[in-house]
Amino acid sequence: LADVARYLNVNTVRDILVQALLDAPMFGVRWRWNAVCALALRRFTNGRKTPPYLLRMQAEDLVTAVFPDQLACLENIVGDREIPDHPLVNQTITDCLTEAMDIERLTRIIGDIERGAIRVECRDLVEPSPLAAEIVHSRNYSFLDGAPAEERRTRAVASRRWLDPTQAGDLGRLDATAIARVRAEAWPEAGSPDELHDALLSTGFLRPEDGPPDWQVYFATLSNLDRAAELRFPDHTALWIAAERLPLFVAVFPTLHPVAEGDRKDHNEAQQTCPAASDKLAQVPVLTRPTLWQRLPMEFASQTWTPEDALREILRGRLSCTGPTTADSLATLLQLPPSRIEQALFALQNEGFVLRGQFTPGGHAEWCERRLLARIHHYTLHRLRQEIEPVATGDFMRFLFRWQHVHPDTRQQGPQALAVVLAQLEGFEAPAAAWEGDLLPARLRDYDPAWLDSLCLAGKTVWTRLSAPGTGLSPVKSSPLSLVGRRHLPHWRQFSAEGNPNELSASARHVAERLTERGALFFEELAEAAGLLKSALEAALGELVARGFAASDSFAGLRALLIPEQKKQRYRHLAFGMEDAGRWTLLRPLEPTAPPLDADARREGIEHAAGTLLRRYGVVFRALLTREHTAPPWLDLLRVYRRLEARGEIRGGRFVAGHFGEQFALPEAVESLRAVRKQTDDAALTSLSAADPLCLAGIVTPGARLPALTGNRVLYRGGVPVAVLSGKQVEFLTDPGADAWDLRNRLLRRNVPPRLKSYLG
Repeated sequence: LADVARYLNVNTVRDILVQALLDAPMFGVRWRWNAVCALALRRFTNGRKTPPYLLRMQAEDLVTAVFPDQLACLENIVGDREIPDHPLVNQTITDCLTEAMDIERLTRIIGDIERGAIRVECRDLVEPSPLAAEIVHSRNYSFLDGAPAEERRTRAVASRRWLDPTQAGDLGRLDATAIARVRAEAWPEAGSPDELHDALLSTGFLRPEDGPPDWQVYFATLSNLDRAAELRFPDHTALWIAAERLPLFVAVFPTLHPVAEGDRKDHNEAQQTCPAASDKLAQVPVLTRPTLWQRLPMEFASQTWTPEDALREILRGRLSCTGPTTADSLATLLQLPPSRIEQALFALQNEGFVLRGQFTPGGHAEWCERRLLARIHHYTLHRLRQEIEPVATGDFMRFLFRWQHVHPDTRQQGPQALAVVLAQLEGFEAPAAAWEGDLLPARLRDYDPAWLDSLCLAGKTVWTRLSAPGTGLSPVKSSPLSLVGRRHLPHWRQFSAEGNPNELSASARHVAERLTERGALFFEELAEAAGLLKSALEAALGELVARGFAASDSFAGLRALLIPEQKKQRYRHLAFGMEDAGRWTLLRPLEPTAPPLDADARREGIEHAAGTLLRRYGVVFRALLTREHTAPPWLDLLRVYRRLEARGEIRGGRFVAGHFGEQFALPEAVESLRAVRKQTDDAALTSLSAADPLCLAGIVTPGARLPALTGNRVLYRGGVPVAVLSGKQVEFLTDPGADAWDLRNRLLRRNVPPRLKSYLG
């Protein structure tokens, strides 16, 4: 890019890119799409859908008529193709540049490089960066050039992109089981002397202890036929070699000569001329089959090898059957200095035959043949995919119950736990009466309303309506409200529609105007400023709350709107009055001004919402977010999740069976999914309100969807819905058998705190 920015301007780059994309398959695909959308091609003929092959032929005929240079032979075209000014051609090129590619960002980057805003530095690294790994792993036609896949063959052994950055030290390590499997597959098998001879040719050499006892008999037969020989070192170690490989070993060990076993001669002169020999005689081998020289065919005896080339070929055969190994182990086998072995290995690395890295846990620098390493990577990835293979919907629901602390064994306790639960449920809208009636008690043991009041009074949490209300006015009890961190409220506001202040009643608008003029007011101050009776003011505040315009400092203000007046008189000591709710604040202005759209603020809001949804469900996909009415569009979330996956912060894959589209998960959620799948005996009963975010009947689990009303409930057993309560009617989805009475009681049972039963029932 630096060279392009230096010598070419932006317009020239665009022209070159347009000429290049005309040869890519993307042009033909998008041409057919645009031609069909423009009704230039018939999708249906005589009442039937046009076959794809006919559609392709008709599209090519249309290209010939509109853009003849596109299908013309390049030998008959001088210079660039002449692009006609035709709507279909212009639209297709625009789609290729903006949808398949990102021409705007490319031109911006090239311009920044040209201006010096972006500095280009080149670095040679052992492992590719996450961005470079995407390029290495790119599929065919990812680039506009015609480079074959072999030029990017390192994709087969590139590091796995979903590894966590904290595990960067394990980038090259592979599964030990996969390594053992590949070693077993690559190691030769011999069931006859001829097969052993083929093994000696392919592996370079073998040791007597490398095979079963039958190999001793096969080798003796080959040795008697002068088809193989043994190199014996003075320390009684031996190597088996085929006769055809003898010239290679003679080049490495020039002291080899035909002597009978046990014969000794003076090797002082040989040691001075032999590059493989050191000051110790134990490193000089002898050939135990003297007649092998006499019967060696001339085509092999006349071969001349340099010591470096011969050692490289010997190691090539050995590495093709051993898998990851170290230079020291190869030097021990051949009793050569490690420096010579490393020199030969580096030569093989330059050829692309072997790769160097740390492949086994706790190992040092290792060498492995490229194709074997690619196979090991394939087996390792296969094992990882098996570990995260899609789980059944029942297992996924059991995971969600534990993830959101609804399972009896994972329920939390205490005010600190409430803050964690609220952060996980942030932005989710549920009926006002369901929060303290079902959602929070289902996740917290011995839930105390004072915990939520303290968080609201401290300014950490605010309750409000995010979605726009309908045309009619719904009761406060059924109005969808959210509990949001106060500093995160602007992020969620930008995805919600503003309520229409013209639909407010006269008293509600009057109260809103007083709050606009004087700011936050206590209930008695607001009654005096508005000049309304307390009952009328309470009704006006209820309307403002139901439409998302007002809220109080404490959650007690919402309780005061939910509890009937007759029960307030009965439970005065519970502080359910409007006077105990703190100050009332107008959260949305009556006449909102439309500020210019801030791209950075919207991006931050989308990133925050994407992270919240991941923390809420652990695994996210499009169908799972059906009830997330305040979340950004899935397309915006998808961009964030893809970017996080490229950074290695989350993992992408297929985690839940039965649901299509891209799925993303937190690394810790993947581990929990694996653990839950192994717990096959978990058949705990879980009763949830239909307003709970985990009521996913008909969304994740099969069956009819249950309306998200406070009075409706669903009972799960082992993650599978077994009974539902809809319209005060209990319906069993499976045969209850003798447990019908128990299942019915568990379905109707609610974890309502004793202090709240006065208005929640």
